[in-house]
Amino acid sequence: MGKPTGFMEYTRVLPEDRSPTKRIEDWQEFHKHMPEADLRSQGARCMDCGVPFCHTGELIEGMAAGCPIHNLIPEWNDLVYHGHWREAIDRLHKTNNFPEFTGRVCPAPCEGSCVLGINDPPVTIKNIEVSIIDRAFSEGWVTPLIPAQRTGKKIAVIGSGPAGLSCAAQLNQAGHDVTVYERADRAGGLLMYGIPNMKLDKAVVQRRVDLLAAEGVKFITSTHIGVDLPAEKLVKDNDAVVLCCGATKPRDLPIPGRDLKGIHFAMSFLHANTKSLLDSKHGDGNYIDAAGKDVVVIGGGDTGTDCVGTSMRHHCKSLVQFEIMPKPPGERAENNPWPQWPKVYLLDYGQAEAAAKFGDDPRQYCIMTKKFVGDDDGYVKELHTVLIEWVKGDDGRFAPKEIPGSEKVYPAQLVLLAMGFLGPEETIVKSLGLETDQRSNFKAEYGQYATSVEGVFAAGDCRRGQSLVVWAINEGREAARECDRYLMGVSSLP
Repeated sequence: MGKPTGFMEYTRVLPEDRSPTKRIEDWQEFHKHMPEADLRSQGARCMDCGVPFCHTGELIEGMAAGCPIHNLIPEWNDLVYHGHWREAIDRLHKTNNFPEFTGRVCPAPCEGSCVLGINDPPVTIKNIEVSIIDRAFSEGWVTPLIPAQRTGKKIAVIGSGPAGLSCAAQLNQAGHDVTVYERADRAGGLLMYGIPNMKLDKAVVQRRVDLLAAEGVKFITSTHIGVDLPAEKLVKDNDAVVLCCGATKPRDLPIPGRDLKGIHFAMSFLHANTKSLLDSKHGDGNYIDAAGKDVVVIGGGDTGTDCVGTSMRHHCKSLVQFEIMPKPPGERAENNPWPQWPKVYLLDYGQAEAAAKFGDDPRQYCIMTKKFVGDDDGYVKELHTVLIEWVKGDDGRFAPKEIPGSEKVYPAQLVLLAMGFLGPEETIVKSLGLETDQRSNFKAEYGQYATSVEGVFAAGDCRRGQSLVVWAINEGREAARECDRYLMGVSSLP
């Protein structure tokens, strides 16, 4: 604890973002860097709170409270305050393989459960985290860590998203020979193609993939397991297999007109956009273009926001975003106390850009889409909506009730469905005969990660359902430990 009175002397300060009207003209990251002096004073705000909830990683009311990978936050905040940056990255890497990812895209449940946040703005944990790793890369402190010896055990990791990469990194450090299989043409999974460039620059992702390759991890891309290569063959040819293939089955909206052209799942939109950007800076035209169109994004969350930000950079004609739930309050509600995740109204980067361009937050709350209507050529031209209210039924559950007279028609030549995901695709389930849970996820106990098939483990969204990047890293690391224990009898992995 470097400055006991720091939390009383310094106010919370975040780095300045690039102007919304200017940043929609490119695909560069929108956050600016903060001067070191400001970062050190922000580190000084970290209290000697006795019981730091920021790194607990508990689930409360279904939401993360604290850091799921148990980052030693007070320790590296103190190191930053004292200017000990080299020690700070060593402490950060003890628990987090990829702070350059979480520091950019994690919603920071650590800040939601910061003790200072009970009655003051919380510590700027996320910004300090990304500043530590960015400084470490710029100073050349992050170098390949090549295992001193190999065990001779072969492991296949299916999927190169955050769970797969963290699992591979840990197993490789244990000395095993690890091969990561990815069906896309570039490694990184969700990090590469599910999150747009302005939020997570793909050079940042590729830098870490290259580092893992230098440490000995093998990457095989453009290979869809169960289609291009039988899953049974991987099980036969390896000592263990870890499934980290995500929850990629999108939730659909089966209403009249759904078969019209111009209605797309969010991930199809985001994936194609980033691939075309990386391949040709959009010169090949192989993406879904929102330029000049009335765009409707159905669904909220990070994916919906990313659809908004991407559409803004395409220069759409107009944009609205539908959320079926009510607008969150400006401050914590009585039934949402600390250290729960604060369910409060926020203007995320995409909505801020739309507001700057069109004059207001594009989100419409408590709204339900009833049908799509198309033109003579089979393209969507409008959608019909109705406002709803949430009414508690006799069983105690809330259900949507339509409000008579609230019907409205919105013009739309592009509709993006961002309503979440239902679980992993069924290809591997059928190939290996895996047991699944009630939500169609691969059945494997949290903390053990063993599936119903001997020597096959599962981690991340394919096991727990759609979740945060930081939970995927948590599960990837823990599954690596259990896989190592399965192969060697014991494990020294954390």
